[in-house]
Amino acid sequence: MAADTSPTVRRRRLASELRRLRVERGLSMQEVAERMDLTAASVSRIETGRRGIRPRDLRAFLDMYEVPEADREPLMALSREARQRGWWQNYGDVLPGEYATLIGLEAEAISTRTYQQTLVPGLLQTADYARTLIAAGRLGDTPEEIERRVSVRMERQKRLADDSPLELSAVIGEGVVRQRVGTAEITVNQLKHLAEVSQWPNVMVQILPYRAGAHPAMTGSFSIVGFPAQSDLDVIYLENMSSGLYLEDSADVRRYVAVFDYLRAAALSPADTAVMLMNASNNLV
Repeated sequence: MAADTSPTVRRRRLASELRRLRVERGLSMQEVAERMDLTAASVSRIETGRRGIRPRDLRAFLDMYEVPEADREPLMALSREARQRGWWQNYGDVLPGEYATLIGLEAEAISTRTYQQTLVPGLLQTADYARTLIAAGRLGDTPEEIERRVSVRMERQKRLADDSPLELSAVIGEGVVRQRVGTAEITVNQLKHLAEVSQWPNVMVQILPYRAGAHPAMTGSFSIVGFPAQSDLDVIYLENMSSGLYLEDSADVRRYVAVFDYLRAAALSPADTAVMLMNASNNLV
């Protein structure tokens, strides 16, 4: 799917507009829920983009908010585009909802800044490395399910090389370089791949060395997804073993951006990172 037609981002944008209209009318979620014969939780899910909205229901919302006819068509267009299918929805049988949302956000994003403490970022993994990780983390999956998950990861990486490539800045902990994943050959190829893609104009890879000491992200990895439109605020994505969490509050975003800037400043330069990657791969041969 083209980078400018992500249904996930369209739904998020529509949700933001509905939230803005409610606030401008001075209505609470509970008041809207009562007028629309919904629960307050349902209104919340609509306003955060976690639940889609049918055209008929959207028109009812717009009637309630007294939106002029001339201003309705852009919102109706967002609703139609939000119902389109992204390529990742063909993998719904093996794709958790939170991960599918991340891919949908990346489809229209202009940048991703990520700190990874224990793994190579998914956008930079080789197929063999990804396959080994997925097999280790999902012991109950069949070989076919594992291959479909690998396919998703490889398809996702195409955003780095399409007509409007995603700008990726990745800071990875030194432990990622030292950790063998699968065979020595798989690990060597992964390290060499990291060194190679770090030469791409839209990719920056930096290693945070052990000697950097304590830092504010020792509690875990995170990603910051950024968008070209000023109306689309950055999103923070946090992932754990079983699910993912999104933070969109402006204070949370500012905090994570400040932490990432700290990590980038404390990390090795891209040139020194490439040297460490090649040295680590040579030591495994």
